Amino acid sequence: MTGDVSIKITRVRPGAGIPLPQYMTVDAAGMDVFASLDSDVTLEPRERALVPTGIAIAIPRGYEAQVRPRSGLALRHGITVLNAPGTIDADYRGEVKVLLVNLGREAFVVRRGDRIAQLVLAPVTRVSWNEVPMLPGSERDEGGFGHTDVEGPAGGRRTDEQR
Repeated sequence: MTGDVSIKITRVRPGAGIPLPQYMTVDAAGMDVFASLDSDVTLEPRERALVPTGIAIAIPRGYEAQVRPRSGLALRHGITVLNAPGTIDADYRGEVKVLLVNLGREAFVVRRGDRIAQLVLAPVTRVSWNEVPMLPGSERDEGGFGHTDVEGPAGGRRTDEQR
């Protein structure tokens, strides 16, 4: 394993009995985070809720924590993280909360201790803008959304050579 990073974590509701974020397999990139609720939260279709996790973390400078959906919740119930991936900045010290949305067709109940999202630690690269009068050209240039999906004569995708 490379690059282990030590991160300070505290429970904002001591004694709540909610597990700390944890990797569920040895090679998992994300740690599951758990709902720290006093009572169940029902998400009706197209409804969203900010779900507390009961923890606060001190991410080291040069990193961010990304809050991502859990694939099983998305596949089985249409539950996802609305602002995915959500970013927790290194200077944020408040409780980690997850903005869940129900894109499914049925109501979904979030219960205390449910695994609701994943947390991935990622390095941050800072940008230094270099304003220029004109950008250098590229093979793509200004080709935007779907520009490589132009259909060919038989309805198939055309290659660059066929264009």
